[in-house]
Amino acid sequence: MTSEAAGSRRGSRAGKAPAKKTAAAARNSARAGSASPADFTKDQDLAAFREMLLIRRFEEKAGQMYGMGLIGGFCHLYIGQEAVVVGMQAAAKEGDQVITGYRDHGHMLAAGMDAKGVMAELTGRRGGYSKGKGGSMHMFSKEKNFYGGHGIVGAQVSLGTGLAFANRYRGEKRVSMTYFGDGAANQGQVYESFNMAELWKLPVVYVIENNRYAMGTSVVRSSAQTDFSKRGSSFNIPGEQVDGMDVRAVKAAGERALEWARSGNGPYILEMQTYRYRGHSMSDPAKYRSKDEVQRMREEHDPIEQVRRRLLTDWNVPEDELKAIDARVREIVNEAADFATHDPEPDPSELWADVLK
Repeated sequence: MTSEAAGSRRGSRAGKAPAKKTAAAARNSARAGSASPADFTKDQDLAAFREMLLIRRFEEKAGQMYGMGLIGGFCHLYIGQEAVVVGMQAAAKEGDQVITGYRDHGHMLAAGMDAKGVMAELTGRRGGYSKGKGGSMHMFSKEKNFYGGHGIVGAQVSLGTGLAFANRYRGEKRVSMTYFGDGAANQGQVYESFNMAELWKLPVVYVIENNRYAMGTSVVRSSAQTDFSKRGSSFNIPGEQVDGMDVRAVKAAGERALEWARSGNGPYILEMQTYRYRGHSMSDPAKYRSKDEVQRMREEHDPIEQVRRRLLTDWNVPEDELKAIDARVREIVNEAADFATHDPEPDPSELWADVLK
């Protein structure tokens, strides 16, 4: 798979699927033709720019703080993949749930969690979302319907399917947006979840964030089937590939998938073709790919730059206005970093709190 492949948008289903449509028909429809990105208004482009920029600047700061020794343990940055979660959140309705793996900071921010609480958790402070005891990979917010980052590869897929089961059992019109990567897509529990979700027509959208390299091995070397949108075929689950670097394409595909699941048709798979600029984690030098490949992706497909160009050329937004947005975002991130370095550490008594005996 070449680096330009992230820019392609292949086989997306146009329009909303009627409830009576079979999964086989939906799957065939999903592959017939090209996906059309959503038409964004000026305000929508500005909102997407602001939200993606917040994730980018937050992750850049987190990387700096990790290098300074202020953040310990593992730290997986989301830089380059911002359009996926921002586009999906733009398509979601109030009450829809999010659950993901350990590359989770962007999902938290897109779900509306406070940057101070997220950063404080990274530094292990009591003001963090898990009271400083979860760290980078384990934060939750019931208030924001964010059911955690999860450190065990693929574990969130079973849990996200469970959220969907609860929604159906209670008769709620909520959808579980369950994120996982191309590496986790090879986990056995993923396919057990697919089978149950289709059998019981559970309202879940499986979002596969294909950033091409899992930990450090290219998908063409680690996966026999590199079209991840087909991974549900044997379970009759429809799927489509999406340009995960274009927030408009993500929103359009997200709306189709969420409507399919919300209408009682069962699960849907979205393969987001995206790209991470940094290594798998902060300890990964990423020598398994060339600098030219990364630079080409930044120059040709960067999700934030795509929106920035539209704002400047299509909407005639002054450059100074975009700079002001960036300045405000940096201010928010700096405030979060300051809070996260001065907030007290958890009291030792917290070691035994929230532990089931």
